[in-house]
Amino acid sequence: MTDVPPATTHHRYLIVGAGPAGLQLSYYLQQAGSDYLTLERSDGPGEFFRRFPRHRGLISLNKVHAVSADPEIRLRWDWNSLLHEPFELPFSDYSREYYPSADDLVRYLADFARHHRLAIRYGVGVELVEKTEDGFVVSAGDQTYSCECLVVATGWGRPNIPDVTGIEHAVGYEAMSTDPADYAGHRVLILGKGNSAFETASAILGHASMVHLASPRPMRLAWNTKHPGDVRGHHGAVLDSYQFKTLHSVLDCVVDEIRPVGDRYEVHLTYTHADGETAVMEYESVLRCTGFAMDTSIFGASASPKLVPSGRMPATDPDWQSVDVDGLYFAGTVAQDRDFKKASSAFIDGFRYNLRTLTALLRERYEAAPLGFDKVSADPDSLTRAVLDRVNWSSALWTQFEFLVDALVVDQATGHVRHYHDLPEDYAVRRFGSESHYYTFGLRWGRDDYPDVFSIERHPQPDRASESAFIHPVVRRYRGGELVEELHLLEDLLAEWRRPDRHIQPLTRFFTADLHR
Repeated sequence: MTDVPPATTHHRYLIVGAGPAGLQLSYYLQQAGSDYLTLERSDGPGEFFRRFPRHRGLISLNKVHAVSADPEIRLRWDWNSLLHEPFELPFSDYSREYYPSADDLVRYLADFARHHRLAIRYGVGVELVEKTEDGFVVSAGDQTYSCECLVVATGWGRPNIPDVTGIEHAVGYEAMSTDPADYAGHRVLILGKGNSAFETASAILGHASMVHLASPRPMRLAWNTKHPGDVRGHHGAVLDSYQFKTLHSVLDCVVDEIRPVGDRYEVHLTYTHADGETAVMEYESVLRCTGFAMDTSIFGASASPKLVPSGRMPATDPDWQSVDVDGLYFAGTVAQDRDFKKASSAFIDGFRYNLRTLTALLRERYEAAPLGFDKVSADPDSLTRAVLDRVNWSSALWTQFEFLVDALVVDQATGHVRHYHDLPEDYAVRRFGSESHYYTFGLRWGRDDYPDVFSIERHPQPDRASESAFIHPVVRRYRGGELVEELHLLEDLLAEWRRPDRHIQPLTRFFTADLHR
């Protein structure tokens, strides 16, 4: 542990990073009247989005026109706005494009910080974080700060570089030319099959003579996985070109070596689905589009967090706290360990809700502010209304499907149920694990392995709701930490779950049979 040096600026909370996550958390702490300060090394918010994505097109939806006028419901399809009340700064005022430009997001973030007069100190580059008996000491040049709670919201800080012999000969996504003419007539190998790889391939498809995208594992298509970070449909031209024999290809292979030979590169590879077949391919350009990782260089030995096996992000508990450094929390895209490749914690539309919940959890721990809940009568009709009102309205449960849930904790002595909103399900189970009777509810997808997600045989009978393929409500009953019962409600094309025969009656029967057991 480290002693706090003299002449140190102290705050209860320090946030490192003023990207979208840092701004969202700053807003909620400020609204609560909490003592916080946000440190940002750049001269303004959203530094990452000033550079990335390289071709400036976001994959976050901006559905300006929606069937509902309710701002909460409209947020389901507004993936860029930060949460605030009153909702005076919708992102749709900055762009009307379905896939907006990153430049518009940078303008929006700057206006959000200015409009809410957030306590951000710009031009402060954090160099060292150390753990103390009472919290943390943060060194930034000749300035020193201390805090009880440190929240790291730095986003991605360095490229993720795979262990490939000769990888230094590949040009990184962060440094490559974005002028398609520079690849005219080239045979191009792109390492990676994520959105940055497909973004790059889409940009040069009509200029390069051959584009290959390569990684050991098959690509993950978002329309199969339901994860917005997987390859999106608007990159379909690349897949069309592959299937229509244009020599543009998507390869499942291990790249064994990249070897420069004159003005080209020999790339030795081993196919992963071809009985060990090997090949040597020639390319004029090799581009590395293998994603990013968190920069851990700021952490001293006393504050260095455990990382997930890939080393790309911190390992976190259900409350977004480091698994091994008490008081160190993570926010935003680096805090996606708990729902990696599942919900949307890597993106603004997901982590904005996580941070609303994190604010409540932090204030409960550091300010003795009890976690809020509503009271609901412990009768089937009241609980049915509470569940259906939330799943039909909440944008948090919609966006953070299979991750954030509401919890209903039954108190038989008082005849009431405590209704908590927007908790990570694993957190709810841990928190209420001593309770003998509680429920969680949220939205889930059908997860069967459908051969064609656009041709699914449906069974619209209430007793077959668990076979629903589309997003639909699921209620789970727990006893202690044990899941003892689960009810699915039928999917609905317009996401309106209020039909008496399909939703109200099955849920009421469920609570009637279960509530007093």
